[in-house]
Amino acid sequence: MQIDKMGENKSKIKVYVDGANMFYAQKKLGWSFDWVKIKNKIEYEGELIECRYYTALKEGDEKMQSYLRYLDAVGFLPITKPLKKISEGDSFVYKANFDVEITADILLDKTNIDEIILFSGDSDFQYLLKRLKDAGKKVSIFSSKKTISWELKLVASNIIYFEKIRELIERKQNRPDFSERSVKLH
Repeated sequence: MQIDKMGENKSKIKVYVDGANMFYAQKKLGWSFDWVKIKNKIEYEGELIECRYYTALKEGDEKMQSYLRYLDAVGFLPITKPLKKISEGDSFVYKANFDVEITADILLDKTNIDEIILFSGDSDFQYLLKRLKDAGKKVSIFSSKKTISWELKLVASNIIYFEKIRELIERKQNRPDFSERSVKLH
């Protein structure tokens, strides 16, 4: 972050959240994130341009719809696509991967921002982060010590572990109910 003598010229920051990765991080940690607190912490560090939250959407999942309305209301732009049902022998698994979408958006946005913040521990982002770092971009990773890949540890400019900032970002109460409101999903 860079601030001149007059307190201006803060670093321009954009946030990209790998929703599935954060779901599993919270599950492993045993506590939930307060996205308002997280957004406020990032805004304190620089000029927050946008926050994007990438996640799959299962048809008819009202609980997820409500969660996405909450995220939209607190300033995280939901980027969604349908959850795919994939046959595996006698059973099915559901899958939706956003690595390509997150990578494409970061590459399209990189010239207009100073810092990229990625909420993920997924090793699939290693090459992207290496190239961004080689191009002089600051890339910060928010992840859990329990879920971050060793590959990301090698290439990130900065790693913020949820365990170290728990008291600043943990959700202490239930989030507001957004079940009756509609939100435009992107």
